[in-house]
Amino acid sequence: MISKELLEILCCPETKADLVLDGNFLVSVDKETRRRYRIEDNIPIMLIEESEQLDMNTWKEIMIKHGKPA
Repeated sequence: MISKELLEILCCPETKADLVLDGNFLVSVDKETRRRYRIEDNIPIMLIEESEQLDMNTWKEIMIKHGKPA
């Protein structure tokens, strides 16, 4: 599990946007890129080329779930 302290200092490497923890993923709050980074063995894989771009509906659902503007 990612600690709250680590989550507070991590950001999207592409846009520097904040991230939300959603299960085993970190999701960027940036509406344009909608990047999702996986977490393996409690280590976030923060490589842009390893990330996934979410479709708008999936991204919005995650943002709403975490109380972020969609």
